[in-house]
Amino acid sequence: MKAKIFITSTGYDPERGKQVKDPYLGPCPTLGACRPDIRKQLQKGDEIYVVSGKIAAASQYVIGGFAIEEKISAAEAYLRFPEHRLIRGEDGQISGNVIIDSSGKQHELDHHKRKNFDRRIENYVIGTNPIVLSTPAEIAEGRRLTLEILQDVFQKKGDSVWKIIGRCSNLTEKQAEKLRAHLNEVKKAARQSRQAGAVRRASEVAIQV
Repeated sequence: MKAKIFITSTGYDPERGKQVKDPYLGPCPTLGACRPDIRKQLQKGDEIYVVSGKIAAASQYVIGGFAIEEKISAAEAYLRFPEHRLIRGEDGQISGNVIIDSSGKQHELDHHKRKNFDRRIENYVIGTNPIVLSTPAEIAEGRRLTLEILQDVFQKKGDSVWKIIGRCSNLTEKQAEKLRAHLNEVKKAARQSRQAGAVRRASEVAIQV
């Protein structure tokens, strides 16, 4: 098994910036528009992880990752995942990662250069077994620990995510396992913190009564 981890574009942060539309990290994760190089190189069983983009006044964090279950064409993805077709939301942001229209041509909302289009519609990735930091508590813990986690996974010092992994880095199977274990620990710590907070608030209410 191989794996890759990459930083998404500057300004993209699920909590404080633009929404990360690709990869989609829901119950059935997908990667269909960005990083055609990664989508071509990795195969079924390999894993993909993504780090939030750089934004002002907030630390980057590992958003999550998943294993590759299948790779299909954009044309097949258009039929199987209508919810991932490109649309412009009420907030003006474009969402979705299927970049073709009903005729199979480049969608008008896809603003990448036409010369790269043919390469980008190959290898639409469907994932499985996602792990995602999604709650405010998980994201806060992820921001606090991501630098330390990446330093441990790569056994490399650096005072920024970029200095450790650059735009994109390879992970060995053991490194991917270690990263996933760290993310599970982050989720566990956030869950325990929420539970402790709930108990504390219940105790305060009981005292007031």
